[in-house]
Amino acid sequence: MSYIQPKEFATKMVDAGESKIFMATKDTLIRSYMAGAILALAAAFAVTIAVNTGNFLVASLLFPVGFCMLYLLGFDLLTGVFTLAPLAVIAKRPGCTWKGVFRNWGLVFCGNFAGAMTTAVFMAVIFTMGFSEEPNAVGQRIGQIGESRTVGYAAAGSAGMLTVFIRAVMCNWMVSTGVVGAMMSSSTSGKIMAMWMPILVFFYLGFEHSIVNMFLFPSGIMLGGEFTWFDYFAYNEIPVVLGNLVGGLTFVGGMIYATHFKESPKRNAAVGRNDDSATMPAE
Repeated sequence: MSYIQPKEFATKMVDAGESKIFMATKDTLIRSYMAGAILALAAAFAVTIAVNTGNFLVASLLFPVGFCMLYLLGFDLLTGVFTLAPLAVIAKRPGCTWKGVFRNWGLVFCGNFAGAMTTAVFMAVIFTMGFSEEPNAVGQRIGQIGESRTVGYAAAGSAGMLTVFIRAVMCNWMVSTGVVGAMMSSSTSGKIMAMWMPILVFFYLGFEHSIVNMFLFPSGIMLGGEFTWFDYFAYNEIPVVLGNLVGGLTFVGGMIYATHFKESPKRNAAVGRNDDSATMPAE
């Protein structure tokens, strides 16, 4: 059976967090660089679809292809390690410390940013014919996205900052569910299906993903968007990173850890079974 029970994938989550903490610097940077580059390409793909078809739902249905590719290849996003790495410390795995967690987060942030920036430069070249022409329709749209989700939030004041933070929390609730989805099945098709669903939800609802934004906003600046690097970091990237951390660690990592990895004894344990298979049909 390809489906993996919650108790099993909860253990896989802790194992993965431990692996991230102990991973060599070279491997962490390479894997996070490629993850940022691939996810950025998927974002460019989705915006192109939305502009060319006028249908954002179609773009949202197809965007998860990038997420699935990078996780099947074993690459790492900051949103995923926000959820997984702390679990190894909470579970008291030998040698796992908060210092190791912060080291991993810092390296993955740098790798994701470098990868997303690489794709941003490449796509800006394509959208402007090597910076010799005005941006095409897709490039113009990317610039507009950057303006609305930086200075647009800033114009709303504290309400705007609250909105971007909550959108980021909700984003990594879904994205980290996709990360866990890759652990729910032992088959490639099962992994893809489990990852695809929450990523579709996050993208269509317009939630804020720190790595997608590492592509969209630098691209927007290069393509003539009316906002600055300060606007990008102050009004989007920093609050989005914090919201992604809260969303992934609480709604996904913390909840699954609390109920599946550290399951409490069932009531009336003398007559009840304390395993998930009690409700599974016989085969």
